[in-house]
Amino acid sequence: METDVIVIGAGPAGLTLAAELRLGGADVVVFEQRAERSWESRGIGFTARATEMFHQRGILERLENIEITRQGHFGGIPIDYGVLEGSHFGVRGAPQYKIEEMLENRALELGVSLRRGYELIGLTDTGDGVTAVVEGPEGPEEFSARYLVGCDGGRSTVRRLVGIEFAGSDATREMYLADVSGCDIKPRMIGELLPNGMVMAAPLEQGYTRIIVCENGTPPDRGREVTFTQVADAWQRLTGDSIHHGEARWVSSFTDATRQATEYRRGRVLLAGDSAHIHLPAGGQGLSVGVQDAFNLGWKLAATVKGWAPEGLLDTYHAERHPVGARVLRNTLAQGTLNLTGRSVEPMRSVMAELIAIPAVARHLSGTVSGFDIAYGSDEPDGPGADRPAHPLLGTRMADRELELADGGHDRIARLLHPARGVLITSDASDDTSRTAAGWSDRVDVVRVKSFPAGPEEGGAATESVLLRPDGYIAWTAPDGGGLAAALRRWFGEAR
Repeated sequence: METDVIVIGAGPAGLTLAAELRLGGADVVVFEQRAERSWESRGIGFTARATEMFHQRGILERLENIEITRQGHFGGIPIDYGVLEGSHFGVRGAPQYKIEEMLENRALELGVSLRRGYELIGLTDTGDGVTAVVEGPEGPEEFSARYLVGCDGGRSTVRRLVGIEFAGSDATREMYLADVSGCDIKPRMIGELLPNGMVMAAPLEQGYTRIIVCENGTPPDRGREVTFTQVADAWQRLTGDSIHHGEARWVSSFTDATRQATEYRRGRVLLAGDSAHIHLPAGGQGLSVGVQDAFNLGWKLAATVKGWAPEGLLDTYHAERHPVGARVLRNTLAQGTLNLTGRSVEPMRSVMAELIAIPAVARHLSGTVSGFDIAYGSDEPDGPGADRPAHPLLGTRMADRELELADGGHDRIARLLHPARGVLITSDASDDTSRTAAGWSDRVDVVRVKSFPAGPEEGGAATESVLLRPDGYIAWTAPDGGGLAAALRRWFGEAR
C-alpha cells in the first residue's frame, strides 16, 4: 500500500481527520479537488462540544478574535446555554476559511500529505485495501491505501461510487446568504420573523455583516447562480430597507434538504462530515458534527492500521455517530419549522418559549445543540455495565478541569489529551489501578492525582478514577464502573 489512509476532501472534517490519524501514527494522503484553499466564509462558528475538542488538541488558541458566548437560540427562540454549568453556545466570529486555514496548517505540521487539484473518479475496495483513481494535473493516477474516507461534502463522490444510500427529504425552500459591507444593517443575531419570511444579520470582521434571507415561496433551484442583486431585492421585499448600495464579497444559497447516509462504513470505505449527513444550518451544527465525526473516527482508524485495535473497534464509529447524526437532523428540522415557516407558526413559538423558560427543558435543548448530551454506549446490550446499572459518567464527555497531581504539581485534563492517547486519571492510593494499566502504557498515559475534582457533569456520582478515550469520552470509571482491565481491552486492545 502507498499509504495507510486516503482522505478525500480538505474541508474541516477531512483536515481534522487527517491530523487525528497522524497523531495515531497512521500515514495519510488527502486529495482535494480545489486547486487552492477556499476563502469563502461559509460557517462562522461552531458549537460548544466542538470548541472543547479543539481545546483538547491545543489548537483552539490558534483562532484569533473569536467570541465565546452563552447566548444562543433554538429555532430563533432565545436560550441561555449557560443553564448547563460551565457551558456556552459555542464560538462565533470564526469564518470557515480561517478554521480551514488553521486545520490545514496543523495537518501539514503533523506530516499529512495534501494534494490539491485532484478529483476522485474511480474507487475499488479490493478486500484487503482500497484503490482510488484520481484526475490530477498530469492526468489520471492510481493510488492504493488500506482504507479510504470520504469527507467530500453533501454531493460526495465517494458515497456515490460505493453505492451507499443517502436517505432523507429533498429541499422545499432556498435561502440566500451574503457577506455585505458599506451599508448599515442592524444585528439580528437569532433571526427575525417577518410577515413573508425571516432575515438574520450577524457582524463579521473588517466591517462585514453576514446576512441570511429566507423568503417564503422561494423554491429551490440549485442550478442557478445567485447574485447580490437577487439577495438585496429579497432583503428589501422582506424588511423594506435597501442594501443595494452595499458590496458583497461572497454570495451563496442553501436549502433545507435533509439526508443521512444509511452506512458510515462499508468495508474499507468510510464517510464523515457532510458526506454522511446534510441538514439545515442551525447553530453551527454542520461543521461541528463533521469534526466530531473525525475526532471519533481518527483514533479508531489509526489503531486499526497500527494493529492494536480490539475486534469491532472500527465498527463502533457507525454505531456511535449515526445516532448522533440522526438527532442533529431531527433538531434542525424542528428548528426550521420554528424559524422559517412564517407567522403561522407563532402559536408554536409561544409555547416553545414558555417551555424553554423551564430550566430542565433549557438544559435538554442546550445539551442537544451543544453536543454535551452525547453518551456513547448507553444503549449497547454488551457495552460497559451491561449486567449491572451503568455508572452515569460512562460514555459521556469529560469536561476540562484543573488537577492537583500526586507529586504536588498541577495540570489540566484538556492538556493531557493533546497527544490523542488514552488517559487514566486515578486517585487510588493503593496504586492497584496504575499497576493494572501498566500493560497498556504504549497507548494509555497514567496520571496520579491527590483527588479527582468533582464537576457538574457527575450529578453527585462519586468518582476516584476515570479512563478517557483519545476523543475525551469516558470509557471507565471507579467505583461502580466495572473492571478496569476489561475496559482497557475493550477500547485499547490486548496488553503488551
